[in-house]
Amino acid sequence: MNFLVTGGAGFLGINLIRYLLNKGHRVVSLDFVEFNYEDVKDSITIMKGDIRNNQDVDRAMQAVDIAVHTAAALPLYRREEIYTTDVIGTRILLESAHTHKVKRFIHVSSTAVYGIPNHHPILESDELKGVGPYGIAKIQAEEECVKYRKTGMCVPIIRPKTFIGPERLGVFAMLYEWAKDGKGFPVIGSGNNRYQLLDVEDLCDAVYVCATLDEQIVNDTFNVGAKVFTTMKEDYQAVLDEAGFGKKVIGLPEKPVIWTLRFLEALKLSPLYKWIYETASKDSFVSIEKAERVLGFTPKYSNKQAFVRNYRWYLDNEQRFKNQQGVSHRVPWKQGILKLAKMFF
Repeated sequence: MNFLVTGGAGFLGINLIRYLLNKGHRVVSLDFVEFNYEDVKDSITIMKGDIRNNQDVDRAMQAVDIAVHTAAALPLYRREEIYTTDVIGTRILLESAHTHKVKRFIHVSSTAVYGIPNHHPILESDELKGVGPYGIAKIQAEEECVKYRKTGMCVPIIRPKTFIGPERLGVFAMLYEWAKDGKGFPVIGSGNNRYQLLDVEDLCDAVYVCATLDEQIVNDTFNVGAKVFTTMKEDYQAVLDEAGFGKKVIGLPEKPVIWTLRFLEALKLSPLYKWIYETASKDSFVSIEKAERVLGFTPKYSNKQAFVRNYRWYLDNEQRFKNQQGVSHRVPWKQGILKLAKMFF
């Protein structure tokens, strides 16, 4: 089949492209940043363009069987950029997919649509209440998908937990750097809360079954996440244990840390935004029973296994991104004043 992957140069995008190529499919990547993965660039069609531009999207949508929409502006982007990318961009893609009679449009959303819920596990039928511009935009993007689903299009929506794996850096690069350098690692609160993650390979599996099973089965909304996870402290500890320095995850008093991080964020001295530090000490896990039952979704990796896999990739590839920083998942986030805290752990 012919697949279009939006955000193909991103963390999820490149993992999905490699996955689809291994399955024998043809792939078009649409992204507004350079596609610089030498291992696959000669095996796919690379289109540089913006999902907010109708002409770019229509050009990429030619002869596509299945579109997988992974492109998004992350929470560190400006409010306007989040809205135009995550909502308007999704609308333009859906319009084009409908016009070009694309068989399926698979939308990768986020469990950020649930906000900070008051119960767990979270079900697909629970209230949607996004926190901040990103969470709100993700809800609005899903609403665009539902509109087109009502026209007869097959539009599966996948809500993944925070996913990690090869090529993932972002905020997790701080954990990996501190572990590599023989440091302990702080968490907000006791660390005894349960915080579910997801390995990117398992997410690719979920996308693929939505592309290949009968459309009457997949034309729905599904939570996906790890099946096996423990507490945040235990799962993060797997990385420190892998580093081999005998260091520990250290819990910090929740309220003083959150107030400090709010202040540092306002001064632009910390990379951590509200969604991260307001939820880091809370339970956060979804029910994946629906995806298991309907899609046959079977995660291969636990939280610990996903963390260690990502950490080993980090060690193997550190020289590639050593002097890079930014606001995407592909590069380490600038640690700001938190870099100074490293000396105390």
